[in-house]
Amino acid sequence: MDRIELELYLNNLLQTARFKDYCPNGLQVEGRRRVKKIATGVTASAAFLEAAIEWGADAVFVHHGYFWRNEAPQITGRKHGRIKLLIQNDLNLFAYHLPLDDHPDFGNNAQLGAKMGWIPDEARFGDSNLGWLSTLPTPVTLAHFTAQVEQTLGRTPLVLGDPDRELRRVAWCTGAAQSYFDAAIEAGADVFLTGEISESTTHAAAESGVAFLAAGHHATERFGVQAIGAHLSETFDLEHLFIDIHNPV
Repeated sequence: MDRIELELYLNNLLQTARFKDYCPNGLQVEGRRRVKKIATGVTASAAFLEAAIEWGADAVFVHHGYFWRNEAPQITGRKHGRIKLLIQNDLNLFAYHLPLDDHPDFGNNAQLGAKMGWIPDEARFGDSNLGWLSTLPTPVTLAHFTAQVEQTLGRTPLVLGDPDRELRRVAWCTGAAQSYFDAAIEAGADVFLTGEISESTTHAAAESGVAFLAAGHHATERFGVQAIGAHLSETFDLEHLFIDIHNPV
């Protein structure tokens, strides 16, 4: 597949023009023109790039790329090492941040909800309505809910709340969305699931009675890139490999 065709397709699919993001979305580092093999991962770390190169990837697609707002513009140190790997191996880097979080089918929130079996409501919350909501058909206890999350994500979440409390209204937003907790409470959630937690979160949970789960930034954002990779493989007959570089955060 032609790299330019792939970029145009992804930009249109993920509607990048709709977002004012913290980084550029799309092709961040240009590589070879023809793409036959694409590797996906959460973050374009050196370990991920080395694994993609070893597999023989022509392009990589990630959620966390480079050139973040307020970072130093100089290409030195770790940034130089990563970009050097890309350029020396003529490897294309595609990165999509908020557009991948938001997509109604392939997005991180959509995919996490689907993995958990949650049917999303039309209502949303948080900045740019990135937070999702679902009403469970049958209430479950926080202990049962936690066990489902642990089984789906393969890791034990940090949990705030009474394990015997019954939950009906679920709110979630993948990654570092702990600042959305107040908005989730105002939206009527019984529980909020995200990736990370802040010191103030413990007080908000205790005072509101709403349960909170921090299930890992990396762990909650593994599914969007996989869905995109599978879609590209089926649509354009590209070889796809998801490379999961372990991250405990």
